[in-house]
Amino acid sequence: MLDKPNTTTDWKTKGIKVVKAVSKSCDTPDTKGMNRQVAISGGRNGAKALWAGTNHIKPGEITGAHHHGELESVIYIVSGHALMRWGDRLEFATKAGPGDFLLVPAWMPHQELNASDTEDLHCALVRSGPEEIVVNLDIDPVAEPEWIDF
Repeated sequence: MLDKPNTTTDWKTKGIKVVKAVSKSCDTPDTKGMNRQVAISGGRNGAKALWAGTNHIKPGEITGAHHHGELESVIYIVSGHALMRWGDRLEFATKAGPGDFLLVPAWMPHQELNASDTEDLHCALVRSGPEEIVVNLDIDPVAEPEWIDF
């Protein structure tokens, strides 16, 4: 839990920070098939308890399998449609579209797929720690994952 500020906190300098779209950075670990950009982190702008950024996946692209260590992740689908696979052999799958949120547990192997051959997939990302953890995995996925409807 974060400490409550004292009554003399200078909210002008320690208050709201705006990160303009042009200020996002690709200075974050890569995963095959996605363009992940960081907007907010401990190193970039002093975040203490979370990381936030965006993800862009081109039409038909399949990302590499990965996990984010001890961090929980939230993925918000801004536009496009995602197929998500997860599990030790990516044996489960589901679909999400604009306005949907996905909660990705810590340590869980997962993979994002753009479900469209014609439209981009744009997502907003938030993680439960201030710095990016990306562990890319070499997984032999099952041929036909079990479909999970939510």
